Amino acid sequence: MCNIEVPLTAAPSRSDADTRKRRLHADRPFWAATPHISAKHDRQPPQKDWDVIIVGTGISGALMAEALTRAKLRVLILDRRTPVRGSSLASTAMIQHEIDIPLHQLARQIGLDKAERAWRRSVRAVDDLVALAKGLKLKCQMQPKQALYLTGNEMGQRAMQVEMEARTAAGIAGEYLNAADLRARFGIDRTGAILSSASASANPPQLTAGLLAVAQARGATVVSPAEVTDMAEMAGGVALATRRGQIFTARHVVFCTGYEFLPQMQSRAHRIISTWALASDPGMARPGWLDDMLVWEAAEPYLYFRTTPDGRIIAGGEDEGDAEAFKDPAKMTANMARIAAKLEQVCGIRIGTPAYTWAAPFGNTTDGLPIIDAVPGMERVFSVMGFGGNGITYSMIAAQIIAARIAGKPDADADLFAFR
Repeated sequence: MCNIEVPLTAAPSRSDADTRKRRLHADRPFWAATPHISAKHDRQPPQKDWDVIIVGTGISGALMAEALTRAKLRVLILDRRTPVRGSSLASTAMIQHEIDIPLHQLARQIGLDKAERAWRRSVRAVDDLVALAKGLKLKCQMQPKQALYLTGNEMGQRAMQVEMEARTAAGIAGEYLNAADLRARFGIDRTGAILSSASASANPPQLTAGLLAVAQARGATVVSPAEVTDMAEMAGGVALATRRGQIFTARHVVFCTGYEFLPQMQSRAHRIISTWALASDPGMARPGWLDDMLVWEAAEPYLYFRTTPDGRIIAGGEDEGDAEAFKDPAKMTANMARIAAKLEQVCGIRIGTPAYTWAAPFGNTTDGLPIIDAVPGMERVFSVMGFGGNGITYSMIAAQIIAARIAGKPDADADLFAFR
């Protein structure tokens, strides 16, 4: 480890800051072929001391940088990769308020009050993200959408009705559709569904690059490549060392490194799995209602799909509890076929040969909630782990909670996302 020579006012808490190295996607995600997904970056920053250092230039780091520069803090953003080339590039950007664990089930796991607060905070986060993108005039295809949650092998008609009742009691808007309603309005043959608002879609790297550009216009600096290998926390701040021998100091540090998390954040409460996705050619034949909708099912493994503004179908699923399975070419072929077959079965869309296919590691937790907290044993170093199917939504929540904490204004919902 590097020798960090900084003035100490108290004995430092010293830690290896090497995050886990992972291959973050296989093949070429569709978004990699879209324009305006790069961010300006330097090899050396103009100074060594900052208010906050953010590690990671994905969607979590970008939202964090926007929130902190809006608070007029001096922000340095580091990444071992070229900016906007990590796991955010593999997202399907189904920006949902619906958490992977249904509300009535989550209430049994963590208690009714916490479950309702988590779901309400998720609704608020989507609304806040859509408003932020609009207010900043980001060109990222941000589009408010409804969500259609279909019954499946994990939740049948009765369970879906119970879920709707739980959401209504929590003040979360939605409409239960029985089999006849669902068939008449959407042509889908399932026993029931919940139709809700407060969801959205976007181009994830364009959203990320746009937010980074806003932060840079406010004075933030992005440095790449810069791999953090060591850190020491003192009474007044944190020192970071990089593999190239650079030393940076800040009052606070936030690790937004996604599934390449710090070893200190390892926990039985979360795991890394594999997921697969595809994108069709543009202008696909599809039902008219789909352009305003995100669709997913209460199944294991589940299917989810949406459209893009140019009429492509983005679909994914077939999640598997093996962190390395996404690298297997045979599984890529088999899972693309399964996703396409399920899509045709649900709503008659025939993908044909996909224009793009990709796979990636993906994180989840036992309660479907992210981890947004200080690194164990430290007070000025935070970690954002936006696990779950609605990672972009969680990234918005993380930016709000961490920005408030740095400002000395604790967030009332922070306890929901504590390290566990």
